[in-house]
Amino acid sequence: MILYWSIPVLILIATIEGLVLSRTGRRDYDWGAYFASLGDFLGRTIIDIGTLSLLGLGYRWIWQHRIWTVPLDDWSAFALLFIGQEFAYYWAHRSAHRLRWFWATHSVHHSSNQLNLSAAYRFGWTGRLSGSTIFYLPLIWLGFPPRAVFVTLALNLLYQFMLHATWIPKLGWLEYLFNTPSHHRVHHAANLDYLDANYGGVLIVFDRLFGTFRAERADLPCRYGLVTPLTARNTVAIAFHEWRALARDLRQARSMHAVWLHLFGPPGWRADGAGRTTEDLRRSAEVPSPAAAPGD
Repeated sequence: MILYWSIPVLILIATIEGLVLSRTGRRDYDWGAYFASLGDFLGRTIIDIGTLSLLGLGYRWIWQHRIWTVPLDDWSAFALLFIGQEFAYYWAHRSAHRLRWFWATHSVHHSSNQLNLSAAYRFGWTGRLSGSTIFYLPLIWLGFPPRAVFVTLALNLLYQFMLHATWIPKLGWLEYLFNTPSHHRVHHAANLDYLDANYGGVLIVFDRLFGTFRAERADLPCRYGLVTPLTARNTVAIAFHEWRALARDLRQARSMHAVWLHLFGPPGWRADGAGRTTEDLRRSAEVPSPAAAPGD
């Protein structure tokens, strides 16, 4: 509910940004994408009110069978929850890019061909279907109360709202520890050099630790959107474009192995070997992976 009560304020801020950018030299501000993001939020709100999360019924069972109860009675417990949630968010977000089942929903967030504040609340309508909150269940099993876990996640997402601004410059020494607008611009970029990088929420330390960090380069402006740009402005088409593609590939699959990889392999995988995964595209263009990139 923290997110839902905050969204009207965020929409107002995004609207002000659009008006300012439109009147200060950014005549190309994409108001069609702005209204598509607004439609995404309204549709998601209706769906979330009328449905149960795929994993929601399991939270109570996991909490009842937790191995410990973490007392949230001092700063160290909250610090531990924060780090644990950041770790879980990193892997949830990385999986949303590397496993097609989760990408089918998350691709909506990356579908805008401009990066601006209105893109921050474009999440897609099928998050509850995909069950991506499974990554936070270990925190509950370890003894953190479900409400505390998801309040922390909500605050994480609220922090990320301002990361979607292209007009905020690099922030000096803060770039080494925190996820910043510069790092998140890279995350939203479709350039081969930038793909599949910078998954952090508030912190960037797990990207640096696990080899997925890539710094924004002055000589390589970010191209936003999907690798194959999506030009649709219809909110329904945006919400289901990747699900339709997934259904098409499943119909054409000729083995259970192919079905499995279409569902849980990397986006772009093809059984005939003519795939367009990040690795395939980089190999063709001889672009190094983030882990191998020098100078970050």
